[in-house]
Amino acid sequence: MKKNKLLVVSVLFLLILLIQPGNFTYLKEVFTQHDLASQLNIVDSTEEKNQALTELIRLQNRELRFKDFDEYALVSEVNNQANFTAQELSLEKGTWIHYSDLDWLDRAGIVNVMLGKESFSLKKDRGDTLIFPAGWKKINEQIYVPSQLLGAALGGEPGNKKNLVTATNALNKEAQVYEKLVVDYIQETGNHVRYRVTPIFKNVELLPRGIRLEAQSIEDDSLSFDVYIWNVQMGYEIYHLTGSFRESRRN
Repeated sequence: MKKNKLLVVSVLFLLILLIQPGNFTYLKEVFTQHDLASQLNIVDSTEEKNQALTELIRLQNRELRFKDFDEYALVSEVNNQANFTAQELSLEKGTWIHYSDLDWLDRAGIVNVMLGKESFSLKKDRGDTLIFPAGWKKINEQIYVPSQLLGAALGGEPGNKKNLVTATNALNKEAQVYEKLVVDYIQETGNHVRYRVTPIFKNVELLPRGIRLEAQSIEDDSLSFDVYIWNVQMGYEIYHLTGSFRESRRN
């Protein structure tokens, strides 16, 4: 009998608690603002996933600095698809371009972009086309070009030193293949693409060892790549520290 009374009292107390103004609303918000797995800490939070992805990209970039060219493939796949965080894929700010500041050696850094059809319609300032990147020497035009990290086809600024590296003709040509994939996709679908270009420098070398290209379509998953293009030229030995080169002795 006492147990029944205790049960009735407990139920009445719970009902009184729930009907108090604001209590029910508060409890509802607490238990519905996140999925159950997140509340029980069964899965990582979005913030933790973003941090893990960011650290993965940094680690892979460090590894690429010391990776040796295998002399067979000019392009290496870093991952079978791009790995951007949810925040990096947001369209909240529309289309945009961000160039990193030059470092103490006057070298360009990462270029981050959100691309859309409107990116191609904007008139870009060509700037001073006589500006050249770190490591550039006019006598080296035999195998080098002042290459744009973000190509003109994607709205890149040719006269912006933050957008230029000294690259081989081979790298520049291969990068344009991937740029065309992005341009064609946007023009055909009208969708947006998150794009990132990372020059990989080893220590104090003035020429990058290569360029990492990452792209991810936003509205669908039909375009996604993460590749590394080596800054080499077949038949030549390149000294990335200064930009000097010579014909390969194995030819």
